[in-house]
Amino acid sequence: MLNNFVQKHLSDLNKSQLKWLWLAFIAIVLDFVTKQMAESLLNYAQPVYVLPVFDLTLLYNKGAAFSFLANEGGWQRWFFTAIAVGVSAVLTVWLMKLKPSEKFLSVALALVIGGALGNLYDRLVYGHVIDFIHVHWDKHYFPAFNIADSAITLGAAMLMYESIFMQNKKD
Repeated sequence: MLNNFVQKHLSDLNKSQLKWLWLAFIAIVLDFVTKQMAESLLNYAQPVYVLPVFDLTLLYNKGAAFSFLANEGGWQRWFFTAIAVGVSAVLTVWLMKLKPSEKFLSVALALVIGGALGNLYDRLVYGHVIDFIHVHWDKHYFPAFNIADSAITLGAAMLMYESIFMQNKKD
């Protein structure tokens, strides 16, 4: 009886969209490697000019997007850790339940999961997220970000696109 239960769920797992988690894994690895390079090659808060609108600047973010809650007493580390774990779990369950034809949505969810877990690693290991990509126009600077943030942003944009434009085609 237990053997049948396990075989059924393994079969379901093979049919599920969890196969898209390879994309999350790639996002995590790219994020980790680029952050390690930034840590070893850049000096903290010292911009390295790349293009007129782009610098590499090593910065640490104890908060969330745009340094939200970065100046709090430390509780935010665990708060954002819990959010990352919860969101990743919910998105993974959602991914499992998608149909094989829902490839666009699967990619979007995998990117958000990969980005969330990439930044989660930093929070757990360092107590802050390592950022190093710094885009600006003239003297107006966008908050620094990293590959994990880019994966989350791309995945979220894909989710919005899917919900606005592709959902109408399904209905």
